[in-house]
Amino acid sequence: METVLNQTENQFFSSKKSGSETKGKFFIGLTQLAVILIIAILFIILGIIIYQGRTKFSWEFISSFPTNGMTEGGILPAIIGTFILVVVMSIAAVPFGTITALYLTEYAHENSKFAAAVRFSVRTLAVVPSIIFGLFGLGFFIQFIGAGADTVLNDGQLRWGQPNILWASLTMSLLTLPVIIVSVEEALKTIPRELREASLALGATKWQTIRKVILPESVSGIMTGTILAVSRGAGEVAPILFTGAAYYLATLPGSLSDQFMNLGYHIYIMSTQSSDVEKTMPIQFATTLVLLILTLSLNVVAVIIRARIRRKAK
Repeated sequence: METVLNQTENQFFSSKKSGSETKGKFFIGLTQLAVILIIAILFIILGIIIYQGRTKFSWEFISSFPTNGMTEGGILPAIIGTFILVVVMSIAAVPFGTITALYLTEYAHENSKFAAAVRFSVRTLAVVPSIIFGLFGLGFFIQFIGAGADTVLNDGQLRWGQPNILWASLTMSLLTLPVIIVSVEEALKTIPRELREASLALGATKWQTIRKVILPESVSGIMTGTILAVSRGAGEVAPILFTGAAYYLATLPGSLSDQFMNLGYHIYIMSTQSSDVEKTMPIQFATTLVLLILTLSLNVVAVIIRARIRRKAK
């Protein structure tokens, strides 16, 4: 009788184990299928862009101005404008986002209501539609700060109270700020508490611990957040519609108070407001290809900087 019970019990557990293994294999296959699907979609999109834009993509296209009502010529002003926008945006957003994340992680008390309010504000900011940032930039930077600066500094002559590359960059920095704060905060949280305690036990101050121990250890996560923010900022269009992007400019921006052309905005107007959309289709795909290459190049530069910082930290 006991032998029969043991056999029944063994069959039950064997059947249960076999069912678990089958479910495990199913979910592994499902995740692999999802990964393959994502990669396939990526390659299909890249393939279409490269194939459609190959006829127009050339050095002349990259290094010349648009001509003949923007149905011919190149996109040099849009490349320069996008590059300046990304650089100014990064200068404004990365230090401020990193300092905010340092405060939330290293200085704020766990039960601080102020820190909780800041985190809630950051998460709320992250889900605000990008067009709202553009309207905010128009009202705050241009009509309030810019117009006020013109009244005080320029005797009311219009210079800063109009769309320009500075206000567009600052508006874009607000858009990317939540990404930087959250990613840097998560990077700082990954540093083991023992490292902080060991540094403080050896006599280092709080700031010395942050500067010598925490920041070098978390630089990889900080740079990752920066890369994500820069990549998003390079491709966003809505926030700059009201704050600085121009339909067409015959010259490159000479100062931060000038308007600028942008690759993303250029693609948008070529596909919606061009006099001949079908004729400009190769320009649209070639411009998209340039935007992807620019974003990838910025990412590569950030990765190289991150690698050098990590080597120095070791």
